Amino acid sequence: MTPKRPNIIFIVADDLGFADLGCYGGRDAHFGPVSPQLDALAAGGLKFTQGYSNSPVCSPTRFALMTARWQYRLRGAAEEPINSRSRGSTTLGLPPEHPTLPSLLQGAGYRTALIGKWHLGYPPAFGPTRSGYEEFFGPMSGGVDYFTHCSTNGTHDLFLGDAEHHEEGYLTDLISQRSVDYVRRMAEGSRGGAPFFLSVHYTAPHWPWETRHDAALAAEVKSNLFHLDGGSVQTYQRMIHHMDEGIGQIAAALRDEGLLENTLIVFTSDNGGERFSDNWPLVGGKMDLTEGGIRVPWIAHWPAVIAPGGVSEQHCLTMDWSATMLDAAGVAAHPDYPLDGVSLLPVLREPGAAFERPLFWRMNHRGQRAHRMGAWKYLRVDGIDYLFNIDSDARERANRAAREPERLQAMRAAWEAWNDSMPVIPEDATVSLGYSAKDMPQR
Repeated sequence: MTPKRPNIIFIVADDLGFADLGCYGGRDAHFGPVSPQLDALAAGGLKFTQGYSNSPVCSPTRFALMTARWQYRLRGAAEEPINSRSRGSTTLGLPPEHPTLPSLLQGAGYRTALIGKWHLGYPPAFGPTRSGYEEFFGPMSGGVDYFTHCSTNGTHDLFLGDAEHHEEGYLTDLISQRSVDYVRRMAEGSRGGAPFFLSVHYTAPHWPWETRHDAALAAEVKSNLFHLDGGSVQTYQRMIHHMDEGIGQIAAALRDEGLLENTLIVFTSDNGGERFSDNWPLVGGKMDLTEGGIRVPWIAHWPAVIAPGGVSEQHCLTMDWSATMLDAAGVAAHPDYPLDGVSLLPVLREPGAAFERPLFWRMNHRGQRAHRMGAWKYLRVDGIDYLFNIDSDARERANRAAREPERLQAMRAAWEAWNDSMPVIPEDATVSLGYSAKDMPQR
C-alpha cells in the first residue's frame, strides 16, 4: 500500500536568534517560558543544532526557500534585501515562470497557501499567486507595522490574494488565525483527497517592537518603522511568545482534525537575530556571515516518520528543507531547474544518517564570504581571511588562518570554485535594509 502523502506546513519566523527559543537554551521571560509550544514540537520531533539560513538577510533566503536553489541564480536576490524602492520593478522579484516549491507541489495535486510575509517582489510583475500559491494573505514587503499594516514608506501593505485588504488586528494574531482557518477548511474539504502545503511566514519578531498590547504605539511607530529608539528585550520576548501561541493553535487544529500524525511541520528563521536577540554562544547577527547571522533554529515534527526527542548535528541550509519537502511529497524537480538543495529525508527517518554537506555564502555588505565544511569554516570580512574550527570555537574567536595555511588555502579555493559557478553580483545591486551598520549596536 502506498503511504498517504503528508500535509506540509513550513513556518518561518523573521529575524529570530539562534538561542531565542527555550529548546535552544533561551532564557525564560518575566512571564515564564517564551516558547512552550515550539519547545513541545521540538521534544516531539527532531531539533537541528547546526542548521543555517541561505543568507543573513530576509529576501535572499526566501528566494532559496521558494526555489530550492542558490538564491544567487536570480537577480532579485542580489538586493539585500528587496525593499520599497523595488516597487514597479520587473527584475527585482521572483520570476513567475521559475518553478517553485509551491508550484511543483501544486502541479502534483497539493493545495497551496501562503499566510504571512512574501518579500519577493511587488505586483503586478511578481506575487505569491503568480508563483504557485492558490491563496495568499499577508504583506508583500519586508517589515510592516503590526497594527496599521503599513510598510516603511507609509503605504498600506496587507493583501488578500491579489487585492489590497483592510482588516483590524495584531498581524501575528491575524496570521495565526488565518492559518488555523486554512487547516480546518482543508480538513473539511479534503478528507481522503488532496494534501495541502501551507507556508506560515510570520513577520515576528521583526521590528517594529510592538506586542499585541501596544496598539497605542502604532501612530508613533508608523513614521518610525525601524524603531531604533524603541523596544526592549521584554517586548521582543513577548512578540516571540505571541507567535509561539499561534503555532500552538495551528498544531491544536491539526490534532483536532486528525491530521497531526501525517503532517510535516518545519520551523525556522529567515536569518540570524537582530538587536534584542539571544544568539548565545554565537557572535554577530543579521547581515553578518559570522555564525550569529546565519545559524538558526530548525525544528521538524512529523509523528508518522520522525521519532520524538531527536537531536541532529546535520549541516543544512534553507534550500535543503525545500528539497526535503518535495522528496517527502514524492515530487521531482523541473528538469530545466535542477535543485541545489539536498533532501534531508534520510536524516528525518534516522538522525544518525547524517552526511557531509558543504555550505557556501556570499554577501555584498562588507565583501563577506563564507564556507563551512565539517568542523571548519572559512570566512572573509572587509578583505581579511579567517579560519575557525566551529566545533571547538563556536564564537569564532580563535583565528587559525596563520597556523593552518594549507587548510585555509584549500577552503578558499573551494569557495572560489563555487563562486565561479554562480552569476556575478551586478554592479547596481545594493544593501538596502533602510538603516546603516552604524545604527546598529556593536556585537
